[in-house]
Amino acid sequence: MQHKLSIVLLFCKIIIVYSSQSLVSVSDDDILQLIRDKDKLIVLFSKPQCDVCNKFERHLESLQEDFKKHLNAVTVKTINSHLSHLYSPTKEPALVFFRHGVPLLFSGEPDENEIYGFFEKNQSPAVKELTDKIFEHMTQAATGATTGDWFVMFYGASCVECQRLHAVWEGVGATLRGRINVARIDANLAGVITAKRFKITKLPTFLFFRLGKVYKYDLPKSDIKSFVTFAQDWYKNSRSEPVPLLASPFDELVDYSVVLIKEVTTYGLDILAKYPWIWQIGVAGFGLVAVTALIALVKAGKSKPKVKDTKKEKKSK
Repeated sequence: MQHKLSIVLLFCKIIIVYSSQSLVSVSDDDILQLIRDKDKLIVLFSKPQCDVCNKFERHLESLQEDFKKHLNAVTVKTINSHLSHLYSPTKEPALVFFRHGVPLLFSGEPDENEIYGFFEKNQSPAVKELTDKIFEHMTQAATGATTGDWFVMFYGASCVECQRLHAVWEGVGATLRGRINVARIDANLAGVITAKRFKITKLPTFLFFRLGKVYKYDLPKSDIKSFVTFAQDWYKNSRSEPVPLLASPFDELVDYSVVLIKEVTTYGLDILAKYPWIWQIGVAGFGLVAVTALIALVKAGKSKPKVKDTKKEKKSK
């Protein structure tokens, strides 16, 4: 009951502040609650004595009515938030647009037209989610065919740096929307085979696919401008490699067998503790061989020609 009351009070505070045209200042707990409750939310992460922050705030105060009317988005600000590092590597000021919880970081100048136009065009997520099953079909990476260029982030759910770049990567996708496909794939779960195909050893890793070749992003910066510049032109300065072909089921079986043999060599019988199904397969295989051999012996016995008793024939004579 107290939790619901706090939500109602927060919304009432926002409504009151909207009528005065100034941005409502909220806490970190309020932001998390608004992200859960509102389909669209615009947050300015600010700090005291920051001229650029003040410029953004003035523009957002002028735009918040339009955001509410045309985008159905609530606009708030927070000062010295501990959440800012989750959405912006450079921290304050950071302007983030949450769409159903998916954050989009704005990287442009504090200009009303630029801010509104960017958010209006990107009311839905710009980054596509890929999996092993659809990766080649969507990207056509090996053939470099008709789906265009792709910039892909290999991430992991437990990778802290990956999570911090979520809003940045959405900003890359929004900036390149309509020109270059921007996507991401979970290298530990739904994209584990694809990660193995491209020899991904650390997360996050960024690969750019163009015309059957792959370029690895190795620049030290992880901001939107650097990523966009690389995808548009800077990739030409990086070493390219042919996109490896998809492994056949036989190749995958051989690779898996090699890994299994290495682990058996390393762990010995302890491997049964890690893979308890191995002995089950072994027992089942041995039983199948034994049954097959028994059936073969029975059939051989039935088909064996009878040998006449020559001793009895001689006596009868």
